[in-house]
Parts: sequence; structure tokens; C-alpha cells
Amino acid sequence: VQLQASGGGLVQAGGSLRLSCVASGSIFSINDMNWYRQAPGKQRELVATSTSGGGTNYADSVKGRFTTSRDNAKNTVYLQMNSLKPEDTAVYYCNVYLAVGAGNWRRYWGQGTLVTVSS
Repeated sequence: VQLQASGGGLVQAGGSLRLSCVASGSIFSINDMNWYRQAPGKQRELVATSTSGGGTNYADSVKGRFTTSRDNAKNTVYLQMNSLKPEDTAVYYCNVYLAVGAGNWRRYWGQGTLVTVSS
């Protein structure tokens, strides 16, 4: 199984970016799909969660600005980031809880994509 994240880049404050993360390989089922970020010198933090039931959760710092969605047919999760702030600068990672066979569940991490927001 591989997770391929993309969509990062350099953007001015107030701008937008859309991140994507595709899960590929022998996937039996996918449960929650998450986005984390890690800024320089800081711990990795959970930014957004998309549950298999269609629910979403967000960190307080991004509520109202970020939206996560998923395309189950494509095993893909997205993170639409609007009204970006310099403090959103970080490496963004996707994290997916999936099964490669019945009952064989574990979490997988993508390689990270860098988002830089200039002031």
C-alpha cells in the first residue's frame, strides 16, 4: 500500500491550495482518512479527519477555513485550504486507516507535501 500526497506549494497569505492523497495497492477497505501537519520545530498535529460514515472533524485552528472530502471510488482524500495564514506553513501528511485483507487493519502515512504561506 502506498499513499501519494500532492498539491503543496508556495502561496501568499489569504490564498488557497488543494491537497490530494491517493491510496493505492491491495486495499480491502478504508476507514478514516486524516490530514496532519508538522511545522518546523513543532510536533505533528491532526488537522482534519474524514470518517467512513461521512463525518468530518477539524482542529480549532483551521475550522471555517479548511474542508476535507473524500472520493471512496478513487481511494482519495482532499484538503481544501482557504484563507491561508503564515502559521499554516508546514509539511502536510495524509494518514489512512485501512485494511489489506479482512480484519487486517493498520495506519499508513503519506510522504508529506510542503505548504508555505508567505506574509
